[in-house]
Amino acid sequence: MSFVIGAPCVDVMDRSCLQECPVDCIYEGARKLYINPAECIDCGACEPACPVEAIVSDRDGDEDFEPFVADTAEFFHSVLPGRDDPIGSPGGARNIGPVGVDSRYVRDLPPTGSHP
Repeated sequence: MSFVIGAPCVDVMDRSCLQECPVDCIYEGARKLYINPAECIDCGACEPACPVEAIVSDRDGDEDFEPFVADTAEFFHSVLPGRDDPIGSPGGARNIGPVGVDSRYVRDLPPTGSHP
């Protein structure tokens, strides 16, 4: 079990959740953040830190967040554009820094107009 970051994060990426995560399992794509389910300890510290309510538990069954469960799996387990290997579980986001690319689902979303 872990948490999922959904549509409210796209083109916003406030990053407040990064400071609250005790295990550094939140990775930065180009348009949104992603929680690595293999590294998340399910503590929930990230959820209340998000000012746009973009984070939910993956067991909540919120249908608005459903596409982002598969989106997260693709982000960590598929070879993303410009990368030679999948991200996998490198043991923390600081080990690789901002990824600079998103899953296909997020790449295909229309711009929200909130991008900084």
